[in-house]
Amino acid sequence: MRTLILVLTLSLAAHAEDVVRLGNLKFAHYGAVSHMKEICPKYGVKLEERMFAKGLDIVPGILAGEIDLAASALDGAIAGRAAGAPVFVVAGFAKGGARILARKDSGVAKLSDLKGKKVGTARGGAQELLLYAELDKAGLTWGDQAGKDVRILFLAYADLNQALQSGQLDAISQSEPQSTQAIRQGYAVELVKPYDTPLGEPIRALVMTEKLYGNHDLALRTMKCFVAATKEFIDKPEEAEKYVREKMFKGALSVEEYRDAMTNAAFTYDITPKQVQITSDLMAKYGVGKMSKPPKADELVRLDLLQETKRELAVR
Repeated sequence: MRTLILVLTLSLAAHAEDVVRLGNLKFAHYGAVSHMKEICPKYGVKLEERMFAKGLDIVPGILAGEIDLAASALDGAIAGRAAGAPVFVVAGFAKGGARILARKDSGVAKLSDLKGKKVGTARGGAQELLLYAELDKAGLTWGDQAGKDVRILFLAYADLNQALQSGQLDAISQSEPQSTQAIRQGYAVELVKPYDTPLGEPIRALVMTEKLYGNHDLALRTMKCFVAATKEFIDKPEEAEKYVREKMFKGALSVEEYRDAMTNAAFTYDITPKQVQITSDLMAKYGVGKMSKPPKADELVRLDLLQETKRELAVR
């Protein structure tokens, strides 16, 4: 019996030392991934979170061996894989979370009014691809130089709202809660929630390095942590609100802004190979990520850990 207790104690101690390094972004619908920090110790995992400006910025960290797990727009995951980042998409963690906005005094009331205008977005995020799909649907051409119907300017998410408010831009394709904040602060109006193209409602991807995925025990415990954290946020929306507002945004996000943002986003666990393939195909079509060889979904997607975890934790 003493031997058994000693073995179990040593096993738990070893698990307690397992560190997983997370790359994350500061958006309302990324909150459950951030909340993993509080849940992971139950599974013998210490999660070390590092915030980035956008998903593509995480790729160098993955290539350098400094990041094991990442929350990313699907575009970033696909572009990262195409650039040689050894990653798999192992789950979805959020859907929605985007709006195309116009400055209130810009005279833009519909997408076709963007002809001759300047539109800002963050390069490599879901909002870039969503914007192009909507412009294509509206029959407009675009580019980051003069000569197209719409002039695209690339800015960080944090700078888009200010550029719109100051009149440097006529419209922006923006994430949540920043798009909600622009509307609530009175200088922006919503043109469209950009979900009516072949892309549909965008799914954000939980990305795991091949190295972590290859360590089945640790990878599975990390997945259990993700599913448990997400289930808690889905089941207890008041806890999700409190965590995102107080811990992620340090009080800089009001109750109304959070709730408005989350009417346009939702926490989830799921993603499908079909969603990944459509996104990869449209990225190639529109030149997003400048990929010489766009990855196929069957190269990139590994959902076995998620499926095993959902069965074990009785999550649908």
